Amino acid sequence: MTSFKKNCLIIIPTYNEKNNIHFILNKISKYIKFKHDILFVDDNSYDGTLDLIKNINSKKIFLLKRKKKLGIGSAHKDGIKYGYKNKYRYIITMDCDGTHDPKYINKMLKLANTEDLIITNRFGVKNSLSEWNILRKIITSFRYFLVAFLFNTKLDSSGAYRLYNCKRIRLKDILLAKNDGYIFFTESTIIINKIYNVSQIPVLLPKRYAGSSKMTFTNIFFGFFNIFYIYLRIHLFNQK
Repeated sequence: MTSFKKNCLIIIPTYNEKNNIHFILNKISKYIKFKHDILFVDDNSYDGTLDLIKNINSKKIFLLKRKKKLGIGSAHKDGIKYGYKNKYRYIITMDCDGTHDPKYINKMLKLANTEDLIITNRFGVKNSLSEWNILRKIITSFRYFLVAFLFNTKLDSSGAYRLYNCKRIRLKDILLAKNDGYIFFTESTIIINKIYNVSQIPVLLPKRYAGSSKMTFTNIFFGFFNIFYIYLRIHLFNQK
């Protein structure tokens, strides 16, 4: 049986998020009073993000530097593997841009005693996407209802803001999700939901604090393509 040496690791992937680093750290400090560490997973930012993180004087903040931009799903996998290797009991993943409010973390942790994976649901609160532009609302909503139809689920599976209970979920089951891009979140949620208990909490999703989204039209196109691919793989070929 695994002996957990540390309580909680908050994983924050970054790529050119210099203007958001102190904002998200201040928000975390405001709401989170329990013992935790923070791991930034950076894809070789060129805007000064790396130097800023390196110069933060804190024994609770760590940096995993990658050679290049390898995909948001890949960044989460590397961060999660770090968390399991260093024997954290809980792993929380969130964006750096301010759209994921740390005030929800305490709520997730309260559920962690009985649940295996806790995700956030942007469709459980009325007008939760009110600050987003119309195109982003359409894409997010269409993806949610497409996944709901294909996989018969009410889970908001595409969100990156979530908590993994490392005591309950095996790392190898998370890594069954092969996608290294944005669809990692949907794929991993669908897989985990077949094996473990998945719970979700409703959240508001404000617009990003600073900078611009890294999601491109190519990400969106292949994202929808991969949803159908996952469906075919699971339902027709009976693969995880």
